[in-house]
Amino acid sequence: MNERVEQEEIFSQVLRAGRRTYFFDVRSTKANDYYLTVTESKKFTHDDGSFHYQKHKIYLYKEDFSDFQEMLTKATDFIVNEKGSEVISERHQKDYKKEVKEDEVEQTTESATENFTNVSFDDI
Repeated sequence: MNERVEQEEIFSQVLRAGRRTYFFDVRSTKANDYYLTVTESKKFTHDDGSFHYQKHKIYLYKEDFSDFQEMLTKATDFIVNEKGSEVISERHQKDYKKEVKEDEVEQTTESATENFTNVSFDDI
């Protein structure tokens, strides 16, 4: 008999961010120590109006807290230092225009020319 025991809610926080919701839940190990689960839940709506949630979860144990926090801080600081804290995306700005780099334009032009067949009227 495989019984699933509901884990007691020790501590929980919820962060709602658009279509995503983040759950930070403190749980207990079998040895009665604590660990953290971080769950990202994203809502998807089907054409018929029904919806489902896609969830991703990470487990974070105390022995990793310091390194995890240090890496998270370094990564978020890098992003803010490089790009600032303003959100730049087509979803958040109606006048957003994707920057096209010159080498991307050359690649697109090259691939378009590769598929082009040179035909002369004399060949017809």
